[in-house]
Amino acid sequence: MNSMENMDHQQGRRTTKSNQRPKGGLITMPFIFANEVCEKLAVVGFQTNMISYLTEQLHMPLTKAANTLTNFGGTGSLTPLLGAFLADSIAGKFWTITIASIIYQLGMISLTISAIVPKLRPPPGEEASGGQLAILYISIYLAALGSGGIRPCVVAFGAEQFDESDPKQKNSTWKYFNWYYFAMGASMLVAVTVLVYVQENIGWGIGLGIPTILMVVSITSFVFGYRLYRHLDPSGSPFTRLAQVCVAAYKKRKLPMVNDPRLLYENEGLDAPISFAGKLIHTKHMK
Repeated sequence: MNSMENMDHQQGRRTTKSNQRPKGGLITMPFIFANEVCEKLAVVGFQTNMISYLTEQLHMPLTKAANTLTNFGGTGSLTPLLGAFLADSIAGKFWTITIASIIYQLGMISLTISAIVPKLRPPPGEEASGGQLAILYISIYLAALGSGGIRPCVVAFGAEQFDESDPKQKNSTWKYFNWYYFAMGASMLVAVTVLVYVQENIGWGIGLGIPTILMVVSITSFVFGYRLYRHLDPSGSPFTRLAQVCVAAYKKRKLPMVNDPRLLYENEGLDAPISFAGKLIHTKHMK
């Protein structure tokens, strides 16, 4: 009886395991697309018309406002290096996107509050005070920091939901990229037309409040799909591997080249994350 019960128990475990749906695939796309559409509406709606907000609401001189936006754009272009490093080395893409989105959300909330509360804006004819500018700078640099974790990870995270070794999912990858860029373009179009119109003609509180609310929807939809995603472990920073290659190349610069290129492949397991089919492609162009 015990042996029969053990067999039934093992059979039940195998059946339960086989009935589990593999994670990833097209079922994850609504959550990722909802995140991307809302995030793009929020980000573009936040940034596109910011020069008007600085000059009309904070009464900044045009040159100072342009300089502020240039600094914000430059910071936002550098922070993806940090975001990509953290995603690849420590946190993984899901948690990097989630935490970065929350940081971005905090920046948008503080800016929206400053647009709603009259005391946080200067009176007509006066330039913003030091405290009012401090709120502005904290808001936009939180947004720049948050965008550094979102921009380099969302596309790659979506691509990771498809197993390239599965022919069906491999074909689905192309559908993902097509719909992803279509959704991104459509959301940006809405942001630069509808949201800018609201900001200019209805009010900055509503015009900035809408992207702030959309960012909440973006984070919620992304986190809601957690159990459906494929979560790949961090593979290590490419900067570390690049440094290792440079050091190894320098140390071995005087070693004679082997006659058989196959002898160059020393450890297929270690090479696999940075090569094709576990092997680095041999070339004579960079001896």
